[in-house]
Amino acid sequence: MTDIALTANPVTPTLDATPAGAFVAMLGRDLRVLLKTLPVFLLRTVMQPVLLMFVFTYVFPRIGQAVGGGGAAAAAFSTLLVSGVVGLSMIFQGIQSVALPLVQEFGFTREIEDRVLAPLPVWAVGAQKIASGALQALVAAIVVFPFGYLIPTTSVHLRFDWPVLLTVTPLACILCAALGLAVGTSFDSRQVPLIFTIIVLPITFLGAVYYPWSSLTPIGWLKVGVLVNPLIYISEGLRAGLTNVHHMPLVAVYGAMLGYTALLGALGIRGFKKRVLL
Repeated sequence: MTDIALTANPVTPTLDATPAGAFVAMLGRDLRVLLKTLPVFLLRTVMQPVLLMFVFTYVFPRIGQAVGGGGAAAAAFSTLLVSGVVGLSMIFQGIQSVALPLVQEFGFTREIEDRVLAPLPVWAVGAQKIASGALQALVAAIVVFPFGYLIPTTSVHLRFDWPVLLTVTPLACILCAALGLAVGTSFDSRQVPLIFTIIVLPITFLGAVYYPWSSLTPIGWLKVGVLVNPLIYISEGLRAGLTNVHHMPLVAVYGAMLGYTALLGALGIRGFKKRVLL
């Protein structure tokens, strides 16, 4: 372990060795890695949301199969889809930037051993992972949003509620990163395909990306069942901040997002400590 500390400590020596300095140094290291791999980051960020918007709001109207039947209905669908794809890009980034690297770091690379040598409590190293993932989720939202506005052939009617948008967005970023930490500490490298099968796909299709939550009223059991999906609250919160589309009450949105952030953050940090101290 001493040899590793001498050769692979990720904390920049010129920074102070206080916990705060180590936290900032590790966060800076992650951001430098992000800048070096920016083309890959942008590609994985925009691919699915842009393809989704392109097919549903550009191709379908052009071939006469617009969702909702065309006209005002198609424009309404394009409008509500903007918040959905932004939320989807954030939650994907939370999993891709936190969960998948953690699976590797706890697996064959063992890079996690370098990180926990920093002058930080083990729980704070996990919290740094959440901070890094939240920043990447925010960048993903900023990158994807213009595509959601520019791609549709039908009109997109946005209405910015800045107090809601500026509070929901950072909370959603932290929630997505906390989800990534909880997922990343629950799977080993041999179970990576399960992350997409049992987590990503259900979250995507049952997360109010393509429809407002209130539209599920005719299927009562499903309307209640999907409330376990954190993406529901992210989509509905962003919908409240970006559009005039009917959305879930904001009290429920903020309450659920805060609750899920606390729960997933606690589960993720506990799982992180358990995996490190094995």
